[in-house]
Amino acid sequence: MSKFLKIFAPAAGGAAGVLTMAYVLADQFVVDIPSITPALVSQANAASTGAADETQAAATETPEGGFGLGREALPEEIAAWNVDVRPGGIGLPEGRGDVATGEQVFAEACAVCHGDFAEGVGNWPVLAGGFDTLDDKDPVKTVGSYWPYLSTVWDYVHRSMPFGNAQSLSPDEVYAITAYILYSNYLVEDDFELSHENFAEVEMPNADGFIVDDRAETEYTIWRTEPCMEGCKDNVEITMRASVVDVTPEEDGAEEQAAAEPAAEEAAEEIEMAAADPEPTETAAPAADESTAPDPELVAAGEKVFRKCKACHMVGEGAKNRVGPVLNGVMGATMGGHDDFKYSSVFEEAAAESRVWDEASMAEFLAAPKSYMKGTKMSFAGLKKDEDIDAIIAYLQSFGD
Repeated sequence: MSKFLKIFAPAAGGAAGVLTMAYVLADQFVVDIPSITPALVSQANAASTGAADETQAAATETPEGGFGLGREALPEEIAAWNVDVRPGGIGLPEGRGDVATGEQVFAEACAVCHGDFAEGVGNWPVLAGGFDTLDDKDPVKTVGSYWPYLSTVWDYVHRSMPFGNAQSLSPDEVYAITAYILYSNYLVEDDFELSHENFAEVEMPNADGFIVDDRAETEYTIWRTEPCMEGCKDNVEITMRASVVDVTPEEDGAEEQAAAEPAAEEAAEEIEMAAADPEPTETAAPAADESTAPDPELVAAGEKVFRKCKACHMVGEGAKNRVGPVLNGVMGATMGGHDDFKYSSVFEEAAAESRVWDEASMAEFLAAPKSYMKGTKMSFAGLKKDEDIDAIIAYLQSFGD
C-alpha cells in the first residue's frame, strides 16, 4: 500500500461516520410536511367558519338599512361628544353665576365686541334691547327681543365664546354671563343668580314667536319647477332702491332727474308763497334766534355717539319705546315723565319730585347713570369723554316732543 492510501483511508472513514450520524439525527427531528398540511387547512377552515358565524350574527343584529360595520359607542365616548345644551336645560353641567359676577366677566371677555352693556360695538352683534321691533322695517334682533331659548345663549357662549379664545370660560362664568345678558334685557333683577337648578324657569319673551317651517309640504311644489332661462319677462325695470347701501345701478339720467325733482318742488313752493304774500312787510315775525339752536356740527357728532344708545332708545319721527323710553323732547322734560313707559322706582320718585332733565343733570347722568340714579335698571356704564356728553345733549335737544 502506498503512503498516500495509508493517509487517506482513515480520513475517509471518519468523514463517512460523521455523515452517517448527521443523517440519523436529521431523520429523527424532521417532521413530515405533508402530514401537517391538513391540520393547518382545518384550522383555517375553522377560523373562517367562526368569522362567518360572527359576521352573520352581526348582520342579523344590524338595523334595517345599516351596513353591519363598526360597534356601538361606549358611554364615555358619547359623553365626550354630547356637549350640546337643548331647550329646557337638557345637557347643562352643574354650576351657577349671578348678575354682578357676570358683569365683571362680560367686561373682561365680551365687551370689546359687544360693548360694556351688550349694546354692540361696530358691526358686532347687539345683545340687548330691540323689544317690539320685530315687525319694523329694520328690526333689532337681540337675545331679549328675538332668541326663543335661553339654552341657545348658554350653549353658544360655552362652546364658541369669547372670539378667538373659545371654550376658555368655566361653566360658572358662562352662567354668570348669561345672567348678565338677561339683566341687560330687563328680564331679571340685579340680584338674580342663574344655575342649572332654575335654568328651565326662565322664559324668553319671543319663545312663542316662531312657527314650524312647513314650506316643503305647502310651497315647494308651487315654485320648484323647471327654471326659466330666457324670455321670462317682457321687460325689466328697477322698482325700489337700496336705502342703506348705494348698490342700486343707476339708469341713464337718473341722477339728474333725482336732483331736479327737489329743485322743482322748491321753486313751486316759492311761487306759491310769493303769490300768497307778494309784499312782505317789516312787521313779519322775526326768525328764531339762531344762537339758541344746537350747533349743527355738535348735533352730527351726537348722532354718531347715540349709536351706543340705539339698542334701547329711539328718537325722531315714528319713535316708540324699546327697552328704554322714547327720548323725543327729553331735554327740559320731567324725569320719568312718559305715561306709557314703566320706569324703575328711582325714576318714579324723581317724577314725583318734579325733577327736570336740564343740561347739568343730563350731563351728570350720562357720565355715570348708576351713580346719579342709584337703583336704575339702565345697564349703560356711562360716557367717558366730555365732548361725547356735550354732543349727545345737543343731539337730544334737536328733537322736540
